[in-house]
Amino acid sequence: MKSIITLTTAIIFSITGFAQNYSDAILLSEPGLYSSAQALGMGNSYTALGGDYSSAVFNPAGLGLAKKMGLSIGFNINSFNNSATFFNNTSNPSQSTFNFTQLGFVFPVPTVQGSLVFALGYNRNKEFNSLAEFDGFNNGNTSMIKYLTGDYNAEIPITNHLGLAYEIQDSMKNYIKDTTLVNGLLNQSGDRKAKGRISNWSFAASMEVAKDLFVGATLDILSGNYKRDRNYYEDDTQNNYTGNLVPGDPTTNDFQTFYLNDIIDWDLSGWDFKLGVLYNWRDFFKFGADIKFPSHYTIKESYYVSATSDFGSGTSFMIDPVVDDVEYKIQTPYEYSMGASIKERMVTISAGIRMIDYTQMEFTDGFDNQYRIEKNAEIDDLFRLAPNYNIGAEVELPKIPVTVRIGGLYIKSPYADDPIEFDKKYITAGFGVMLGENMRIDLGFAHGWWKDVIDNYDSQVSRIQQDISVNNLMLNVTTGID
Repeated sequence: MKSIITLTTAIIFSITGFAQNYSDAILLSEPGLYSSAQALGMGNSYTALGGDYSSAVFNPAGLGLAKKMGLSIGFNINSFNNSATFFNNTSNPSQSTFNFTQLGFVFPVPTVQGSLVFALGYNRNKEFNSLAEFDGFNNGNTSMIKYLTGDYNAEIPITNHLGLAYEIQDSMKNYIKDTTLVNGLLNQSGDRKAKGRISNWSFAASMEVAKDLFVGATLDILSGNYKRDRNYYEDDTQNNYTGNLVPGDPTTNDFQTFYLNDIIDWDLSGWDFKLGVLYNWRDFFKFGADIKFPSHYTIKESYYVSATSDFGSGTSFMIDPVVDDVEYKIQTPYEYSMGASIKERMVTISAGIRMIDYTQMEFTDGFDNQYRIEKNAEIDDLFRLAPNYNIGAEVELPKIPVTVRIGGLYIKSPYADDPIEFDKKYITAGFGVMLGENMRIDLGFAHGWWKDVIDNYDSQVSRIQQDISVNNLMLNVTTGID
């Protein structure tokens, strides 16, 4: 026997605690890794370098070093690997993506003195690629069923509609509360998959305003998508709930399984702006600095929920899938970068730092004013100023048209209480091969690793410990090389 319940949209509020919170803001605010194979091979230490389309992404002032019209085309392979531990059980899921990442044009304008360079192009600068799987027995007294039933919910919990909880009334039939007889001791399993990207169309320009001093600006038109799909199960594998979960209702006898599927699907649009400066002293020493102003995102979100429950009595309950559409806006923090590079004959060394104050993230529109105030207050409490460090080196090999590169990135976790194990570390390498005088093929590789956690509900009671590693392989073909 199957019971199907059609819920009104209001019922979805019993689980929307999983959507529209600070995790949305950090997802959009952390910088992406992608630019070009040359920059990636040098640890993205490119603030004080330039001369190709990648300057529009890092420091637009560096475009002023370009002397020839150029074209850049790029591709990327991203591999995400997760050793996820859940109640002493470990799984090792992985997933990979292959994407077209860059198409950029650089246009130097003839001038009597100095330089004037424009750039136009597309760059896929961030990839949402992640996967976690978990399966383990939680011998505590917590569960998703219990979490969705308590005072946490302002509306009727979905667990009531699935035969997992019921309403308590006083002798006058007045409502007191919702409760459940489920008190933990369940096997919990499932998976979380995420995919998507953020891309930008960039319009950039650089001008030499004084001898060897360049200023530049980039306007980015942002677009993208993000989809997170979660499957979650709770099973009574030890037969702890053989009676009726709803007193007097034999269809709720012998609880077996609770299943929840919720999907967050975003359509993203927005814009941001960069200003940069670069000083080039005799082609030996370069200093660069730039400001990236906040990105302004509009998120059109579709939030999908479905759930079922199964009982040994032969009864299954399910709710018709509910879709809630909402639109809101997020503003990311300012980013301040500076760097320096030295070139001595065939060796270039570059280093840089980027400062991001994640407490500046903000929900600026959508929802009611009180909700925005509460979420922005959470951001102030949970996040911090976080530096990102970049270093890289490039060596031109003698007698052959090959350049080799090595680098590293250290990206501080934006969460105020995170230990250093949660900071993202990357080692990078790459090489470039000149094909004639005006074309170069570059290959860049980055290996990154860090730790992270996922809470299925509440905090630290059903936690997935993640040991993450990622590999990125980027290929670029560039023309117009000096």
